[in-house]
Amino acid sequence: MVKILTDSSCDLSLARCEELGVEMLPITVNFGEESYRANLDITNGEFYEKLAAASELPKTAQITPAYFEKIFRAYQESGDEVVCLFISAKMSGTLQSATVARDILGADNIYLFDTENVTFALGLLVEEAVKMRDRGLGAREIVRDIKELVPRVRLWALIDDLKYLKMGGRLSATSALFATILGICPIITLKDGLVEVVGKARGKKAAFKTIRGLVEKNEISSDYGVSVGHANVPETRDSFLEYFEDVLKKREVYRQDIGSIVGTHTGPGAVGFAYIKK
Repeated sequence: MVKILTDSSCDLSLARCEELGVEMLPITVNFGEESYRANLDITNGEFYEKLAAASELPKTAQITPAYFEKIFRAYQESGDEVVCLFISAKMSGTLQSATVARDILGADNIYLFDTENVTFALGLLVEEAVKMRDRGLGAREIVRDIKELVPRVRLWALIDDLKYLKMGGRLSATSALFATILGICPIITLKDGLVEVVGKARGKKAAFKTIRGLVEKNEISSDYGVSVGHANVPETRDSFLEYFEDVLKKREVYRQDIGSIVGTHTGPGAVGFAYIKK
């Protein structure tokens, strides 16, 4: 049998993972001395409550080789083929930890590669890998086909609250102040495994329009689903879905909540979607 493994940075819910038959390994988020396994010890709602009260940003901790060794050993003994879709290697040492564990065990049934993605873009790749598994593809074929999709993944999102980019040192206090006064929303994407700002717009409606322009230049393939994600702003998510109704109709749309791993860096207020480009 083919098993699919991911980590909590994919922002699929535990219920969705259960539906898909996917095992999600927890990345840890630390508020000072307090440690929480994402989705297991802390819900998304509890995370954003704690984040709002925090004077400094929490830190995330990659999954350790020892933890992977325990997980992989069980699969090695069962003889299942395991396709692993983890957070971008440029954002976390999780893939490196997994590689160390696999090599210690000499487990040739564990398939590892860099997805170059995170949050609802990674969730989208997991959804597509599950479809491939359910069509009867083997692990090697799934890895081949997902690798071919990786360069075609597009994620566009706006960030509405700049406080957390400032706290994380990704934006100067002066820039954050001016941007907030002017209602500037940065537009972000994932490029070569890292987050990159691709534009700025004054207000959400203008940000939606900017994203529409990016979609027109990078058309959505009709062969795959689209993942819509938001960070604790369901109202903005609903406005986003309404604005892009014409783009999303007749497509399979997955809805995801951005959780503690990515929320640590963006804070609340982000909304956007990920898809496979034509």
